[in-house]
Amino acid sequence: MSRRAVLWIAFVIVHAGVAALGFLLPNEPMGDVYRVYEPWSRAWLAGVDIEPVLNAQFPASSSLVGITESWVYPQLAIVPMLIAWLFSWVAGYEIGWATLVTLCDALAFAMLVGRARSTGRWVAAWFWLAFIAVLGPVGMYRLDGITVPLAIAGSLWLVGRPWIGSALLAIATWMKVWPAALIAAAIIAVRRRLAVLGAAAAVSVLVVVWVISMGGAAHLFGFILDQTDRGLQLEAPVSTVYLWQSVAGIPGSMIYYDQDLLTFQVTGPGVDTVIAVMTPLLVIAVAAVAAVGGYKAWRGASFAALYPNLSLGLVLAFIVFNKVGSPQYMTWIAAPIIVGLVIDRHRWWKPATLALVIAGFTLGVYPLAYYSLLLAWPFPASLLTIRNILVVVLFVWVVLRLARVQIHPHVRAARHAEALA
Repeated sequence: MSRRAVLWIAFVIVHAGVAALGFLLPNEPMGDVYRVYEPWSRAWLAGVDIEPVLNAQFPASSSLVGITESWVYPQLAIVPMLIAWLFSWVAGYEIGWATLVTLCDALAFAMLVGRARSTGRWVAAWFWLAFIAVLGPVGMYRLDGITVPLAIAGSLWLVGRPWIGSALLAIATWMKVWPAALIAAAIIAVRRRLAVLGAAAAVSVLVVVWVISMGGAAHLFGFILDQTDRGLQLEAPVSTVYLWQSVAGIPGSMIYYDQDLLTFQVTGPGVDTVIAVMTPLLVIAVAAVAAVGGYKAWRGASFAALYPNLSLGLVLAFIVFNKVGSPQYMTWIAAPIIVGLVIDRHRWWKPATLALVIAGFTLGVYPLAYYSLLLAWPFPASLLTIRNILVVVLFVWVVLRLARVQIHPHVRAARHAEALA
């Protein structure tokens, strides 16, 4: 049996298994699909009031998220939610969503594997399958399950087909913001950066025109405003202190459910100050990582050396300094690591291994021990704390690696000549 055939058999087994775990594991790992994606998309399909018996927590509404009201996601997020209905005839909307994610993964996987002759691509494909399996159903039954394969395909196409690669990343960004980190890395690292900028701008213009034509101009950037107003989500690294204060029973510290954002958050002494500081801190961290990458690019660093490190650094900055920290955020680190393994598997196997460990701890927290975590029990709090520490370790590792990226001697000499001229 060929290497490629084995990979595709493993692909089917992993996706079928993870899809089934969404129904079998506790704490509703696929809750977002039927609690929010289905009602939102059904309202769009109807265009008017939806039937009131969708879900007791979500009464009938004539609103179109992202158009007639602000939304936590960019407007293209509704597209996969609508497409999933095409497959719902099989066994309901949840299976329709899992089928759509599997098809998206299959397209990106086919591009990644090719004829399975490249060892780097072969190793990267096995890593991706292992990461999907270890992270579990939260990676499939969330919007991130659509944006990750788009990010992988877009990143792999950046050099040979920068217009297509950047367009895919821009489409993913208009579904969920995190791939903007990959676009920023591409603008810095890809030599045909005008193509990257042009494609991203073209996609953005089309989306803006569409939203305005639908009457949604007032809510075009509502997803940005919603993020700045949010509190500290339970799983975010910055929330670790307040989590342990809740475990210790310190007065004023607790875990609570936000009815508007449908997430669990933490509060405690001084939390308002921390909330106010986190968004500027995130901007500073992203800008600092981008500045290091920009300096390396200016000094002649190659795409192969720069892009995987810079993209992973920017993605991790989005995670480490974010006051939101949903478990599906861990899916983001797969794309840069896959690119790194394709380019240089010998240098990237260690962070790839650490990423698998991070995925395992994430599965342990959500969905396996999530109910106990909400009760502020020490064991799940320890699992989450270790996971967050490992994420910070990976961030520090990639920043140090980015700082050590080699610069091209000929370009460096040309820069010196220009400076002396």
